[in-house]
Amino acid sequence: MSRLPVIVAQGGVSPAGRSSGFHGYRRLVVDRLGAVERQQTLNAIARLRRLDNTATEQDILSGTLIRQLEDNLFDADNLYLHNALNVQEGSELILPVRRLPALPGGWVAEPLADGKHVRVRVSAAHKMMLPGSRVSPVKAAGQLPSGFQPEKLYQSRHHPRSLAMTVFGASDAVLSSGLDWAGLKGLLAPEEMAVYSGSAMSQLDYNGNGGMMQARLLGKRVTSKQCPLGFSEMSADFINAYILGSLGATGTSMGACATMLYNLQLAVNDIRSGRRRLVVVGNSEAPVTPEIMDGYTTMGALATDADLRGLDQLMDSEDPDWRRACRPFADNAGFTIAESSQFLILMDDELAMEAGAEVLGAVADVFVNADGYKKSISAPGAGNYLTVARAAALGRSILGEEPLRQRSYVQAHGTGTPQNRVTESHILNETAKVFGIDQWAVSAVKSYVGHSIGVAGGDQMMSTLGVWDQGMIPGIRTINHLAEDVHASHLNILTDHLDTGVNGMDMTLVNAKGFGGNNATALVLSPNVARSMLQKKHGEKAAAAWEQRQESTRERQQEYEDQHQQGTMTPIYQFGEGVLNGSELDYTDQKLSVPGYGRATNLNLENPYW
Repeated sequence: MSRLPVIVAQGGVSPAGRSSGFHGYRRLVVDRLGAVERQQTLNAIARLRRLDNTATEQDILSGTLIRQLEDNLFDADNLYLHNALNVQEGSELILPVRRLPALPGGWVAEPLADGKHVRVRVSAAHKMMLPGSRVSPVKAAGQLPSGFQPEKLYQSRHHPRSLAMTVFGASDAVLSSGLDWAGLKGLLAPEEMAVYSGSAMSQLDYNGNGGMMQARLLGKRVTSKQCPLGFSEMSADFINAYILGSLGATGTSMGACATMLYNLQLAVNDIRSGRRRLVVVGNSEAPVTPEIMDGYTTMGALATDADLRGLDQLMDSEDPDWRRACRPFADNAGFTIAESSQFLILMDDELAMEAGAEVLGAVADVFVNADGYKKSISAPGAGNYLTVARAAALGRSILGEEPLRQRSYVQAHGTGTPQNRVTESHILNETAKVFGIDQWAVSAVKSYVGHSIGVAGGDQMMSTLGVWDQGMIPGIRTINHLAEDVHASHLNILTDHLDTGVNGMDMTLVNAKGFGGNNATALVLSPNVARSMLQKKHGEKAAAAWEQRQESTRERQQEYEDQHQQGTMTPIYQFGEGVLNGSELDYTDQKLSVPGYGRATNLNLENPYW
């Protein structure tokens, strides 16, 4: 019998706020929360934003979700650029002596009377670059809550933004789990842990690859950190080196906008096969930079301000409704880029029960298919039909026809582009039709938080787990109608929140599509279903013991939540602590023991091939 990969913790930070405690999800449905939960989530956002107790609800919420670009990332009205200039023969330039570059052959420099400048005479036509600026055509983005600076919470030492977000997000997952991590390591061998995490586009702000490529053009030096910290898998490396001290498997699987689900597939396969027993999986992406936005805008992928004005029939002088920039399945013009950091901790069912872990849900499987032959590398293809159909079929196999038809829904990729609204709606509609599903509920979290590229599936998972906490599927409130070309005969594409009750949905299909033909669909089971499966597999006695162990877990979870509610945010960052070298290992030709781990690595391996 395969081991069931159960989700025992979530953590991170997105434009909706902190993911642990379901606060990121609750921000999406804040107007429908009870008074106590509403105040807790408002307070959680206020603490992130460093607001004092005088802040009103409107003040607190205004700095979240998709909104106008704020100048803490960059000034959208003054994007730096170089203008090409042809300097003609006979031209003269006045330059400071201390910044005088090597001159082309034949150019003559004459000192001026002040001794600080020279007159340079151009002897032949030459190309030069003059600094300038322009206004960004896109001024909407999903940004972390205003005022939240993850790099200020620990000794970040010029870390790229997404790595600082990793430190906060992964720490949030670990600490909010309520688990005794020293005790957990005592139950495991090093190779039974794994971390799969990265970024689809690497670290492209100035402290990473972006600065490495910009420095010389800006007249600056490349630093010693920009290149090594720019690698895409660096998020996993940081978690291993500074948060968990893990010696287990590590890496990232990249699939453009499906990257989070690709990493989740690695975790699920590892746990089901027994290769790993505990896996931290997630992604962190900080793509709200002028260069990345230029790239997507040039592709015609981002909704520009002009596009938004056109959709709402506004005058050129009017500000568009940046809050409604992303409009999945409606008349729309492009996606809205966003930053986010989302992490899940998964265990096999036996370890979860032994550790007294809370179960937030279970991932039955993640299906991945390519598109085959393509006319355009960015255009969608046939692969997503396979992933969605396979996920629905597995849901039917595990729980039966009736739960699939009556108690399942879809977390759509829902980017807000004209092409996505047609192709994804057709995929979901056809799947619903052939599986006998009538009015399949469809949600799209990007309408709230934007498209965080490689983390997009993590934002969808954050919303999915929250539905089972609160019993409400977030509607797509940036739209009031469906576009005429959307296929929806068997779909209920939600334009408002849908009350389901906490046990109203047994399973969710989380769907992701990526440039290049990267398609992934995860089948996620509710915590109620997961607990029933565990009780059936292990028996009532084991389930009762598990419930008793969860008491201390819940106490630690509450302590962590209380700290955040009071404004105390201290991510795990163990720089230079607990470093091991070969002399501290105890090993023979049969086993290898690592300090801190309760089980040794077995070196008496069988030949797996015959």
